[in-house]
Amino acid sequence: MDKKKNDMNNEGKGNNIFASCSFSSLGLHPTLCDQLRERMGFEAPTLIQAQAIPVIIAGHHVLVNAATGTGKTVAYLAPIIHHLQKYDPRIQRSDGTFALVLVPTRELCLQVYEILQKLLHRFHWIVPGYLMGGENRSKEKARLRKGVSILVATPGRLLDHLKNTSSFLHKRLRWIIFDEADRILELGFGKEIEEILQLLGSTKTQNAGKEDEISSHSEFQRQNLLLSATLNEKVNQLAKISLEKPVMIGLDGKKMQPVSSPQSLGPLRSDVDDESEFPGKTSSSTFGDYKVPTQLVQRYVKVPCGSRLAVLLSILKNLFEREVSQKTVVFFSTCDSVDFHYSLLSEFQFSSFPQPEAESGQMFLRCKIFRLHGNMEQADRRTTFQAFKTEKSALLLSSDVSARGLDFPKVKCIIQYDSPGEATEYVHRVGRTARLGERGESLLFLQPVEVDYLQDLEKHGVSLTEYPLLKVLDSFPLYGQKLHVKQFVSIELHPWVLCLQKALESFIASQKDTAIRRMM
Repeated sequence: MDKKKNDMNNEGKGNNIFASCSFSSLGLHPTLCDQLRERMGFEAPTLIQAQAIPVIIAGHHVLVNAATGTGKTVAYLAPIIHHLQKYDPRIQRSDGTFALVLVPTRELCLQVYEILQKLLHRFHWIVPGYLMGGENRSKEKARLRKGVSILVATPGRLLDHLKNTSSFLHKRLRWIIFDEADRILELGFGKEIEEILQLLGSTKTQNAGKEDEISSHSEFQRQNLLLSATLNEKVNQLAKISLEKPVMIGLDGKKMQPVSSPQSLGPLRSDVDDESEFPGKTSSSTFGDYKVPTQLVQRYVKVPCGSRLAVLLSILKNLFEREVSQKTVVFFSTCDSVDFHYSLLSEFQFSSFPQPEAESGQMFLRCKIFRLHGNMEQADRRTTFQAFKTEKSALLLSSDVSARGLDFPKVKCIIQYDSPGEATEYVHRVGRTARLGERGESLLFLQPVEVDYLQDLEKHGVSLTEYPLLKVLDSFPLYGQKLHVKQFVSIELHPWVLCLQKALESFIASQKDTAIRRMM
Protein backbone atom coordinates (compact mmCIF):
# COMPACT_ATOMS: atom_id res chain seq x y z
CA MET A 1 0.00 0.00 0.00
CA ASP A 2 2.84 2.41 0.93
CA LYS A 3 4.64 1.62 -2.31
CA LYS A 4 1.51 2.39 -4.29
CA LYS A 5 1.12 5.70 -2.45
CA ASN A 6 4.73 6.64 -3.24
CA ASP A 7 4.26 5.77 -6.88
CA MET A 8 1.19 7.99 -7.04
CA ASN A 9 2.96 10.88 -5.33
CA ASN A 10 5.89 10.66 -7.73
CA GLU A 11 3.73 10.21 -10.83
CA GLY A 12 4.42 12.73 -13.56
CA LYS A 13 7.77 13.83 -12.14
CA GLY A 14 9.71 11.92 -14.75
CA ASN A 15 13.48 11.77 -14.52
CA ASN A 16 13.51 14.55 -11.95
CA ILE A 17 12.74 12.06 -9.17
CA PHE A 18 15.34 9.41 -8.45
CA ALA A 19 12.62 6.98 -7.38
CA SER A 20 14.93 3.97 -7.36
CA CYS A 21 16.52 5.15 -4.10
CA SER A 22 15.40 6.72 -0.85
CA PHE A 23 16.80 9.39 1.46
CA SER A 24 17.71 6.75 4.01
CA SER A 25 19.70 4.85 1.38
CA LEU A 26 21.75 8.03 0.84
CA GLY A 27 22.92 7.80 4.44
CA LEU A 28 20.71 10.44 6.08
CA HIS A 29 19.50 10.04 9.67
CA PRO A 30 16.01 8.41 9.88
CA THR A 31 14.47 11.36 11.75
CA LEU A 32 15.73 13.73 9.06
CA CYS A 33 14.25 11.46 6.39
CA ASP A 34 10.92 11.68 8.22
CA GLN A 35 11.14 15.48 8.19
CA LEU A 36 11.82 15.52 4.47
CA ARG A 37 8.72 13.46 3.88
CA GLU A 38 6.36 15.02 6.43
CA ARG A 39 7.42 18.67 6.31
CA MET A 40 8.79 19.02 2.78
CA GLY A 41 6.66 16.48 0.91
CA PHE A 42 9.67 14.62 -0.53
CA GLU A 43 8.85 10.94 -0.98
CA ALA A 44 12.08 10.29 -2.85
CA PRO A 45 15.17 12.35 -3.70
CA THR A 46 15.52 14.23 -6.94
CA LEU A 47 18.40 13.26 -9.21
CA ILE A 48 20.58 16.15 -7.98
CA GLN A 49 19.83 15.28 -4.35
CA ALA A 50 20.68 11.62 -4.96
CA GLN A 51 23.99 12.63 -6.54
CA ALA A 52 24.99 15.39 -4.13
CA ILE A 53 23.95 14.23 -0.67
CA PRO A 54 26.35 11.23 -0.33
CA VAL A 55 29.25 13.33 -1.65
CA ILE A 56 28.55 16.18 0.78
CA ILE A 57 28.13 13.74 3.68
CA ALA A 58 31.56 12.34 2.80
CA GLY A 59 33.08 15.80 3.30
CA HIS A 60 34.13 16.73 -0.25
CA HIS A 61 34.10 20.25 -1.58
CA VAL A 62 31.38 20.34 -4.25
CA LEU A 63 30.44 22.38 -7.31
CA VAL A 64 26.82 21.76 -8.32
CA ASN A 65 25.63 22.89 -11.73
CA ALA A 66 21.97 22.01 -12.12
CA ALA A 67 18.69 23.40 -13.39
CA THR A 68 16.80 25.61 -10.99
CA GLY A 69 13.90 23.87 -9.26
CA THR A 70 15.69 20.55 -8.82
CA GLY A 71 15.91 20.60 -5.02
CA LYS A 72 19.41 22.03 -4.58
CA THR A 73 18.58 23.68 -1.24
CA VAL A 74 17.69 20.39 0.43
CA ALA A 75 20.70 18.79 -1.28
CA TYR A 76 23.08 20.89 0.82
CA LEU A 77 21.01 21.51 3.98
CA ALA A 78 20.18 17.85 4.68
CA PRO A 79 23.82 16.62 4.92
CA ILE A 80 24.75 19.54 7.20
CA ILE A 81 21.85 18.82 9.57
CA HIS A 82 22.71 15.12 9.40
CA HIS A 83 26.21 15.84 10.73
CA LEU A 84 25.22 18.47 13.31
CA GLN A 85 22.59 16.26 14.96
CA LYS A 86 25.23 13.55 15.52
CA TYR A 87 27.58 15.70 17.62
CA ASP A 88 28.10 14.28 21.11
CA PRO A 89 27.73 16.22 23.29
CA ARG A 90 25.00 18.11 21.46
CA ILE A 91 25.92 21.46 19.99
CA GLN A 92 24.70 24.51 21.88
CA ARG A 93 23.89 28.07 20.85
CA SER A 94 26.97 29.22 22.73
CA ASP A 95 29.11 27.19 20.27
CA GLY A 96 28.35 29.80 17.61
CA THR A 97 27.91 29.25 13.88
CA PHE A 98 28.80 25.93 12.23
CA ALA A 99 27.33 26.50 8.75
CA LEU A 100 26.99 29.64 6.64
CA VAL A 101 24.75 29.90 3.57
CA LEU A 102 25.35 32.92 1.32
CA VAL A 103 22.50 33.97 -0.99
CA PRO A 104 22.07 36.89 -3.43
CA THR A 105 18.68 38.32 -2.38
CA ARG A 106 16.57 38.96 0.71
CA GLU A 107 13.71 36.84 -0.60
CA LEU A 108 15.96 33.84 -1.14
CA CYS A 109 17.42 34.40 2.33
CA LEU A 110 13.95 34.11 3.86
CA GLN A 111 13.08 31.09 1.73
CA VAL A 112 16.18 29.11 2.75
CA TYR A 113 15.54 30.07 6.39
CA GLU A 114 11.96 28.75 6.18
CA ILE A 115 13.17 25.44 4.72
CA LEU A 116 15.69 25.22 7.57
CA GLN A 117 12.94 25.72 10.14
CA LYS A 118 10.96 22.83 8.65
CA LEU A 119 13.93 20.48 8.54
CA LEU A 120 15.00 21.36 12.10
CA HIS A 121 11.57 20.81 13.65
CA ARG A 122 12.75 17.70 15.53
CA PHE A 123 16.28 19.00 16.08
CA HIS A 124 15.38 21.93 18.31
CA TRP A 125 18.92 22.33 19.66
CA ILE A 126 20.19 23.29 16.19
CA VAL A 127 19.26 26.98 15.83
CA PRO A 128 18.70 28.60 12.40
CA GLY A 129 19.02 32.32 11.75
CA TYR A 130 19.39 34.91 9.01
CA LEU A 131 21.07 38.24 8.28
CA MET A 132 20.03 40.54 5.44
CA GLY A 133 19.79 44.16 4.44
CA GLY A 134 16.65 46.03 5.44
CA GLU A 135 16.39 44.25 8.78
CA ASN A 136 17.05 45.77 12.22
CA ARG A 137 20.78 45.45 12.73
CA SER A 138 20.56 45.60 16.53
CA LYS A 139 18.16 42.65 16.61
CA GLU A 140 20.49 40.69 14.33
CA LYS A 141 23.37 41.49 16.65
CA ALA A 142 21.38 40.19 19.62
CA ARG A 143 20.63 36.92 17.77
CA LEU A 144 24.31 36.48 16.96
CA ARG A 145 25.23 37.10 20.59
CA LYS A 146 22.89 34.28 21.68
CA GLY A 147 24.26 32.05 18.94
CA VAL A 148 23.06 30.75 15.56
CA SER A 149 24.04 27.24 14.46
CA ILE A 150 23.15 27.56 10.76
CA LEU A 151 23.17 31.10 9.38
CA VAL A 152 21.67 32.27 6.06
CA ALA A 153 22.89 35.69 4.92
CA THR A 154 23.25 38.17 2.09
CA PRO A 155 26.92 39.14 1.50
CA GLY A 156 26.80 42.84 2.39
CA ARG A 157 25.10 42.41 5.75
CA LEU A 158 27.25 39.39 6.65
CA LEU A 159 30.45 41.34 5.97
CA ASP A 160 29.14 44.18 8.12
CA HIS A 161 28.68 41.85 11.11
CA LEU A 162 31.98 40.05 10.54
CA LYS A 163 33.76 43.40 10.80
CA ASN A 164 31.69 45.11 13.49
CA THR A 165 29.96 42.50 15.69
CA SER A 166 32.51 41.18 18.16
CA SER A 167 29.99 38.72 19.66
CA PHE A 168 29.61 36.92 16.31
CA LEU A 169 31.26 33.57 17.09
CA HIS A 170 32.36 31.62 14.02
CA LYS A 171 35.52 29.81 15.16
CA ARG A 172 33.77 26.45 14.73
CA LEU A 173 32.59 27.20 11.20
CA ARG A 174 32.60 23.97 9.13
CA TRP A 175 30.56 24.75 6.03
CA ILE A 176 30.33 27.70 3.66
CA ILE A 177 27.69 27.40 0.94
CA PHE A 178 27.36 29.76 -2.01
CA ASP A 179 23.77 29.37 -3.26
CA GLU A 180 23.02 30.93 -6.66
CA ALA A 181 26.71 31.81 -6.87
CA ASP A 182 26.48 33.34 -10.34
CA ARG A 183 23.84 35.80 -9.21
CA ILE A 184 25.82 36.75 -6.09
CA LEU A 185 28.69 37.75 -8.36
CA GLU A 186 26.50 39.38 -11.04
CA LEU A 187 25.06 41.68 -8.36
CA GLY A 188 28.56 43.01 -7.72
CA PHE A 189 29.39 41.16 -4.50
CA GLY A 190 32.74 39.85 -5.75
CA LYS A 191 34.80 42.13 -3.51
CA GLU A 192 32.63 41.34 -0.48
CA ILE A 193 32.98 37.59 -1.09
CA GLU A 194 36.77 37.91 -1.23
CA GLU A 195 36.76 39.80 2.09
CA ILE A 196 34.40 37.29 3.69
CA LEU A 197 36.59 34.35 2.65
CA GLN A 198 39.68 36.13 3.97
CA LEU A 199 38.04 36.98 7.31
CA LEU A 200 36.78 33.41 7.71
CA GLY A 201 40.12 31.93 6.69
CA SER A 202 38.52 29.92 3.92
CA THR A 203 40.55 30.61 0.80
CA LYS A 204 42.69 27.86 -0.67
CA THR A 205 45.93 29.62 0.19
CA GLN A 206 44.85 30.04 3.81
CA ASN A 207 43.79 26.40 4.07
CA ALA A 208 46.84 24.93 2.34
CA GLY A 209 48.86 22.78 4.71
CA LYS A 210 46.75 23.75 7.75
CA GLU A 211 45.49 21.29 10.24
CA ASP A 212 42.08 21.95 11.68
CA GLU A 213 42.78 24.02 14.76
CA ILE A 214 39.38 23.81 16.32
CA SER A 215 37.63 21.19 17.30
CA SER A 216 36.78 17.99 18.64
CA HIS A 217 33.33 18.06 17.14
CA SER A 218 33.86 17.63 13.42
CA GLU A 219 34.77 14.54 11.44
CA PHE A 220 36.35 16.65 8.70
CA GLN A 221 37.85 20.06 8.01
CA ARG A 222 36.24 23.09 6.40
CA GLN A 223 33.94 22.13 3.55
CA ASN A 224 32.82 24.63 0.90
CA LEU A 225 29.90 24.09 -1.49
CA LEU A 226 29.12 26.15 -4.59
CA LEU A 227 25.77 25.89 -6.40
CA SER A 228 24.80 27.59 -9.65
CA ALA A 229 22.38 27.02 -12.52
CA THR A 230 24.79 28.67 -14.98
CA LEU A 231 28.57 28.67 -15.16
CA ASN A 232 30.71 31.63 -16.17
CA GLU A 233 34.20 32.99 -15.62
CA LYS A 234 33.38 34.65 -12.30
CA VAL A 235 31.86 31.47 -10.91
CA ASN A 236 34.92 29.58 -12.09
CA GLN A 237 37.10 32.12 -10.32
CA LEU A 238 35.15 31.74 -7.07
CA ALA A 239 35.49 27.96 -7.36
CA LYS A 240 39.25 28.31 -7.82
CA ILE A 241 39.82 30.32 -4.65
CA SER A 242 37.34 28.52 -2.38
CA LEU A 243 37.15 24.84 -3.39
CA GLU A 244 39.75 22.12 -2.75
CA LYS A 245 39.62 19.22 -5.22
CA PRO A 246 35.88 19.64 -5.76
CA VAL A 247 33.51 16.96 -6.94
CA MET A 248 31.56 18.29 -9.92
CA ILE A 249 27.84 17.39 -9.90
CA GLY A 250 25.14 18.00 -12.46
CA LEU A 251 27.38 18.38 -15.48
CA ASP A 252 25.93 16.44 -18.41
CA GLY A 253 23.53 14.83 -15.94
CA LYS A 254 26.17 12.82 -14.09
CA LYS A 255 28.57 13.11 -11.19
CA MET A 256 32.17 13.96 -12.07
CA GLN A 257 35.28 12.82 -10.24
CA PRO A 258 37.22 15.07 -7.86
CA VAL A 259 39.78 17.23 -9.63
CA SER A 260 42.61 19.43 -8.50
CA SER A 261 41.96 23.15 -8.56
CA PRO A 262 44.26 25.42 -10.55
CA GLN A 263 47.01 27.08 -8.58
CA SER A 264 46.75 30.61 -10.00
CA LEU A 265 44.29 32.88 -8.24
CA GLY A 266 42.68 36.06 -9.47
CA PRO A 267 40.07 38.60 -8.38
CA LEU A 268 36.42 37.58 -8.56
CA ARG A 269 35.52 40.92 -10.06
CA SER A 270 37.78 40.38 -13.06
CA ASP A 271 36.26 39.34 -16.36
CA VAL A 272 39.61 38.38 -17.88
CA ASP A 273 39.56 34.85 -19.26
CA ASP A 274 42.41 32.73 -17.92
CA GLU A 275 43.44 29.29 -19.07
CA SER A 276 42.52 27.42 -15.88
CA GLU A 277 40.35 24.38 -16.43
CA PHE A 278 37.68 22.90 -14.23
CA PRO A 279 35.83 20.06 -15.97
CA GLY A 280 32.73 22.18 -15.54
CA LYS A 281 34.29 25.39 -16.76
CA THR A 282 32.42 26.66 -19.80
CA SER A 283 32.12 29.99 -21.52
CA SER A 284 28.77 31.71 -21.85
CA SER A 285 28.50 30.62 -25.46
CA THR A 286 29.11 26.92 -24.90
CA PHE A 287 26.30 24.45 -25.34
CA GLY A 288 25.33 22.88 -22.06
CA ASP A 289 25.57 25.95 -19.81
CA TYR A 290 21.80 26.32 -19.70
CA LYS A 291 19.92 23.66 -17.80
CA VAL A 292 16.17 23.96 -18.37
CA PRO A 293 13.65 21.42 -17.04
CA THR A 294 12.55 19.02 -19.79
CA GLN A 295 8.89 19.33 -18.74
CA LEU A 296 8.89 23.09 -19.42
CA VAL A 297 6.97 24.21 -22.54
CA GLN A 298 8.83 27.23 -23.92
CA ARG A 299 7.27 29.62 -26.41
CA TYR A 300 7.77 33.10 -27.81
CA VAL A 301 5.47 35.72 -29.25
CA LYS A 302 6.57 38.38 -31.73
CA VAL A 303 4.65 41.63 -31.12
CA PRO A 304 5.10 45.14 -32.60
CA CYS A 305 6.01 47.73 -30.00
CA GLY A 306 2.69 49.62 -30.13
CA SER A 307 0.61 46.49 -29.45
CA ARG A 308 2.65 44.94 -26.65
CA LEU A 309 0.49 46.11 -23.74
CA ALA A 310 -2.79 45.05 -25.35
CA VAL A 311 -1.34 41.65 -26.23
CA LEU A 312 0.03 41.14 -22.70
CA LEU A 313 -3.37 41.88 -21.16
CA SER A 314 -5.08 39.57 -23.65
CA ILE A 315 -2.75 36.67 -22.89
CA LEU A 316 -3.19 37.19 -19.14
CA LYS A 317 -6.96 37.29 -19.52
CA ASN A 318 -6.86 34.06 -21.50
CA LEU A 319 -4.70 32.36 -18.87
CA PHE A 320 -6.86 33.28 -15.89
CA GLU A 321 -10.15 32.50 -17.63
CA ARG A 322 -8.80 29.19 -18.89
CA GLU A 323 -8.07 27.73 -15.44
CA VAL A 324 -9.55 28.34 -12.01
CA SER A 325 -6.15 27.83 -10.36
CA GLN A 326 -3.57 29.85 -12.22
CA LYS A 327 -0.39 31.35 -10.80
CA THR A 328 1.62 33.49 -13.21
CA VAL A 329 4.73 35.65 -12.90
CA VAL A 330 5.45 38.48 -15.37
CA PHE A 331 8.99 39.85 -15.48
CA PHE A 332 9.79 43.47 -16.33
CA SER A 333 13.18 45.12 -16.74
CA THR A 334 12.71 48.00 -14.28
CA CYS A 335 11.04 48.78 -10.96
CA ASP A 336 9.14 51.68 -12.53
CA SER A 337 7.70 49.39 -15.17
CA VAL A 338 6.50 46.98 -12.48
CA ASP A 339 4.77 49.86 -10.64
CA PHE A 340 3.14 51.17 -13.82
CA HIS A 341 1.67 47.83 -14.88
CA TYR A 342 0.59 47.07 -11.32
CA SER A 343 -1.35 50.35 -11.11
CA LEU A 344 -2.90 49.81 -14.52
CA LEU A 345 -3.94 46.19 -14.03
CA SER A 346 -5.30 46.89 -10.55
CA GLU A 347 -7.70 49.56 -11.85
CA PHE A 348 -8.34 48.98 -15.56
CA GLN A 349 -11.98 48.24 -16.41
CA PHE A 350 -13.15 47.16 -19.83
CA SER A 351 -16.28 46.26 -21.74
CA SER A 352 -16.28 44.78 -25.22
CA PHE A 353 -19.74 46.26 -25.81
CA PRO A 354 -20.23 49.80 -27.14
CA GLN A 355 -20.37 52.11 -24.13
CA PRO A 356 -24.04 53.15 -24.50
CA GLU A 357 -25.05 49.48 -24.17
CA ALA A 358 -22.80 48.76 -21.22
CA GLU A 359 -24.13 49.73 -17.84
CA SER A 360 -20.65 49.64 -16.36
CA GLY A 361 -17.23 48.25 -17.13
CA GLN A 362 -15.80 45.21 -15.37
CA MET A 363 -12.31 44.66 -14.08
CA PHE A 364 -10.29 43.39 -17.02
CA LEU A 365 -8.40 40.89 -14.88
CA ARG A 366 -10.38 39.37 -12.04
CA CYS A 367 -7.55 37.90 -10.04
CA LYS A 368 -5.34 38.92 -7.16
CA ILE A 369 -2.39 41.00 -8.34
CA PHE A 370 0.93 41.45 -6.52
CA ARG A 371 4.13 43.33 -7.28
CA LEU A 372 7.72 42.76 -6.14
CA HIS A 373 10.89 44.74 -6.83
CA GLY A 374 14.03 45.97 -5.12
CA ASN A 375 12.85 49.55 -4.46
CA MET A 376 9.99 48.42 -2.21
CA GLU A 377 10.26 48.65 1.56
CA GLN A 378 11.51 45.44 3.16
CA ALA A 379 8.24 44.88 5.05
CA ASP A 380 6.24 45.19 1.80
CA ARG A 381 8.60 42.83 -0.02
CA ARG A 382 8.23 40.23 2.71
CA THR A 383 4.43 40.56 2.78
CA THR A 384 4.20 40.15 -0.99
CA PHE A 385 6.60 37.20 -1.00
CA GLN A 386 4.63 35.32 1.65
CA ALA A 387 1.19 36.20 0.25
CA PHE A 388 1.92 35.12 -3.32
CA LYS A 389 3.39 31.83 -2.07
CA THR A 390 0.15 30.92 -0.29
CA GLU A 391 -2.30 31.97 -3.02
CA LYS A 392 -3.75 29.28 -5.26
CA SER A 393 -4.46 31.72 -8.10
CA ALA A 394 -2.69 35.06 -8.49
CA LEU A 395 -0.56 37.26 -10.72
CA LEU A 396 2.87 38.56 -9.68
CA LEU A 397 4.49 41.46 -11.53
CA SER A 398 8.19 41.50 -10.74
CA SER A 399 11.65 42.72 -11.54
CA ASP A 400 14.54 40.25 -11.61
CA VAL A 401 14.54 40.22 -7.80
CA SER A 402 12.30 37.14 -8.19
CA ALA A 403 14.37 35.49 -10.89
CA ARG A 404 16.83 33.55 -8.76
CA GLY A 405 16.21 30.59 -6.51
CA LEU A 406 12.77 31.56 -5.23
CA ASP A 407 10.27 28.72 -4.97
CA PHE A 408 6.72 29.94 -5.45
CA PRO A 409 4.59 26.78 -5.27
CA LYS A 410 2.41 25.85 -8.24
CA VAL A 411 3.47 28.66 -10.59
CA LYS A 412 2.20 27.48 -13.96
CA CYS A 413 3.39 30.21 -16.32
CA ILE A 414 6.29 32.65 -16.62
CA ILE A 415 5.96 35.61 -18.98
CA GLN A 416 9.02 37.67 -19.87
CA TYR A 417 7.52 40.94 -21.07
CA ASP A 418 10.96 42.52 -21.34
CA SER A 419 13.56 40.11 -22.67
CA PRO A 420 16.51 39.71 -20.26
CA GLY A 421 19.69 41.56 -21.13
CA GLU A 422 21.77 38.41 -20.76
CA ALA A 423 20.58 35.16 -22.26
CA THR A 424 21.65 33.36 -19.07
CA GLU A 425 19.00 35.30 -17.16
CA TYR A 426 16.34 33.65 -19.33
CA VAL A 427 17.10 30.34 -17.60
CA HIS A 428 16.64 31.75 -14.13
CA ARG A 429 13.39 33.51 -14.94
CA VAL A 430 11.74 30.44 -16.44
CA GLY A 431 13.05 28.43 -13.50
CA ARG A 432 10.22 29.80 -11.33
CA THR A 433 7.94 27.23 -12.97
CA ALA A 434 8.28 23.52 -13.84
CA ARG A 435 9.93 22.89 -10.47
CA LEU A 436 10.55 19.46 -8.95
CA GLY A 437 9.10 17.66 -11.94
CA GLU A 438 5.87 19.67 -12.25
CA ARG A 439 4.81 20.86 -15.70
CA GLY A 440 5.05 24.53 -16.56
CA GLU A 441 5.06 26.94 -19.47
CA SER A 442 6.97 30.09 -20.35
CA LEU A 443 6.39 32.87 -22.86
CA LEU A 444 8.99 35.32 -24.13
CA PHE A 445 7.86 38.63 -25.66
CA LEU A 446 10.00 39.79 -28.58
CA GLN A 447 9.74 42.81 -30.82
CA PRO A 448 10.41 42.14 -34.53
CA VAL A 449 13.94 43.57 -34.21
CA GLU A 450 14.71 41.18 -31.32
CA VAL A 451 14.15 37.85 -33.07
CA ASP A 452 17.90 37.19 -33.18
CA TYR A 453 17.59 36.55 -29.45
CA LEU A 454 16.13 33.15 -30.34
CA GLN A 455 19.37 32.20 -32.09
CA ASP A 456 21.36 33.11 -28.96
CA LEU A 457 19.22 30.73 -26.93
CA GLU A 458 19.49 27.97 -29.52
CA LYS A 459 23.29 28.08 -29.20
CA HIS A 460 22.74 26.81 -25.68
CA GLY A 461 20.27 24.11 -26.63
CA VAL A 462 17.19 26.16 -25.67
CA SER A 463 14.55 26.00 -28.38
CA LEU A 464 11.28 27.96 -28.36
CA THR A 465 8.15 27.46 -30.45
CA GLU A 466 5.80 30.24 -31.54
CA TYR A 467 2.79 31.05 -29.37
CA PRO A 468 -0.61 30.82 -31.19
CA LEU A 469 -1.44 34.48 -30.60
CA LEU A 470 -4.03 34.97 -33.35
CA LYS A 471 -5.97 31.96 -32.10
CA VAL A 472 -6.07 33.49 -28.62
CA LEU A 473 -7.13 36.92 -29.93
CA ASP A 474 -9.87 35.33 -32.04
CA SER A 475 -11.29 33.61 -28.95
CA PHE A 476 -12.44 36.87 -27.34
CA PRO A 477 -16.01 37.98 -28.12
CA LEU A 478 -16.36 41.53 -29.42
CA TYR A 479 -19.72 43.27 -29.14
CA GLY A 480 -21.16 40.01 -27.87
CA GLN A 481 -20.07 37.93 -30.87
CA LYS A 482 -17.16 35.61 -31.56
CA LEU A 483 -14.65 36.97 -34.02
CA HIS A 484 -14.00 35.35 -37.40
CA VAL A 485 -10.79 37.03 -38.49
CA LYS A 486 -8.78 35.97 -41.52
CA GLN A 487 -5.34 34.68 -40.53
CA PHE A 488 -3.45 37.23 -42.64
CA VAL A 489 -4.68 40.15 -40.51
CA SER A 490 -1.68 41.68 -38.67
CA ILE A 491 -1.70 41.78 -34.89
CA GLU A 492 -1.92 45.55 -34.61
CA LEU A 493 -4.97 45.61 -36.93
CA HIS A 494 -6.82 42.80 -35.20
CA PRO A 495 -10.30 44.06 -34.12
CA TRP A 496 -9.87 42.87 -30.52
CA VAL A 497 -6.46 44.55 -30.22
CA LEU A 498 -7.79 47.78 -31.73
CA CYS A 499 -10.72 47.81 -29.33
CA LEU A 500 -8.56 47.05 -26.29
CA GLN A 501 -5.91 49.54 -27.36
CA LYS A 502 -8.48 52.33 -27.59
CA ALA A 503 -9.84 51.46 -24.14
CA LEU A 504 -6.34 51.50 -22.67
CA GLU A 505 -5.56 54.88 -24.17
CA SER A 506 -8.81 56.32 -22.81
CA PHE A 507 -8.12 54.89 -19.35
CA ILE A 508 -4.59 56.27 -19.18
CA ALA A 509 -5.71 59.67 -20.48
CA SER A 510 -8.28 59.82 -17.68
CA GLN A 511 -5.70 59.26 -14.97
CA LYS A 512 -4.53 62.24 -12.97
CA ASP A 513 -1.29 60.47 -12.12
CA THR A 514 1.11 62.06 -14.61
CA ALA A 515 3.73 59.38 -13.86
CA ILE A 516 1.50 56.71 -15.40
CA ARG A 517 0.93 58.84 -18.49
CA ARG A 518 4.64 59.57 -18.84
CA MET A 519 5.59 55.90 -18.67
CA MET A 520 3.00 54.98 -21.27
